[in-house]
Amino acid sequence: MDGDTLYSIGELARRTGLTVKTIRFYSDRGIVAPTDRSPAGYRLYNIDAAARLDLVRTLRELGLDLPTIRKVVDRELSLPEVAAAHAEALAVQIRVLRLRRAVLMAVAERGSTPEETELMHRLAQLSTDERRRLVGEFLDAVFGGLDAAPAAPAAPAFAGVMRSMTPELPDNPDAEQVQAWVELAELSMDPDFRAMVRRTVEDTAVEQARSDTAVPRRDIAATVRDEAGPALTTGIDPASPQADPIVAAFTAHYAQLLGRPDDVELRRLLAARLESVNDPRRERYFQLLAVVNGWPAPESLAPVLDWSVEALRVRTA
Repeated sequence: MDGDTLYSIGELARRTGLTVKTIRFYSDRGIVAPTDRSPAGYRLYNIDAAARLDLVRTLRELGLDLPTIRKVVDRELSLPEVAAAHAEALAVQIRVLRLRRAVLMAVAERGSTPEETELMHRLAQLSTDERRRLVGEFLDAVFGGLDAAPAAPAAPAFAGVMRSMTPELPDNPDAEQVQAWVELAELSMDPDFRAMVRRTVEDTAVEQARSDTAVPRRDIAATVRDEAGPALTTGIDPASPQADPIVAAFTAHYAQLLGRPDDVELRRLLAARLESVNDPRRERYFQLLAVVNGWPAPESLAPVLDWSVEALRVRTA
């Protein structure tokens, strides 16, 4: 194209690949104004108009609105500024779409009722502050007031456990993280679940408070895992004599934690304690937490706890 050559709207359409109607539309809105008019009043355009049309087409394909495009081509706004703002807006839209997709996938997989669907949608749409408030309410229900109790462990121990139970949904979560967050939030609002976790934490507080050192002792679930895990792996029957020294090892640890003799009553108490720890909702919470926070999947304690409870029940029947 020659810079001095003027082209009719039809010629410009053939050169740019746009329709006459589209060029006329942009021209009427002042986005690509005609350079001149023919004696008969027809619009004429120069090479700059073709370049502007190419830019307009590109920006429209990227989703910019016409008022913004006009300011860009008129140099009232810089293209980098507009691109940055538009990219940020798209990021928000993408996040919203991810949330909606995650909710719809959860509804499809769980066969949710309309009421459950509404709740999931609301939980997925919570702002960062709203999510933190919900998590804070859960943690307060579970840990609130324990640090002031006579049988409470040291504050740092409580703080560490609370951190290990705190979900932090990233700014740009994937669908799996959103689904996990929704289920975790539903679980944390369940009064029965809160009460169960509270009892577990209170039991741990009592056990840790009897420690005569500043360092928290290894909790009973970890001890049972370490002692009974190899027995489960090698196929030792929990009711067999081969299991006796294994049971004796973790019951002795529990007796030391509570400061009482290793007798039948203590073993019954320990069996009840392990059954509480083995609540499937507790394990599900930590599985979901790992997904939300991007942590490695936690090891399931259910098999070793089942083995240990059975071994204790056999010996206290």
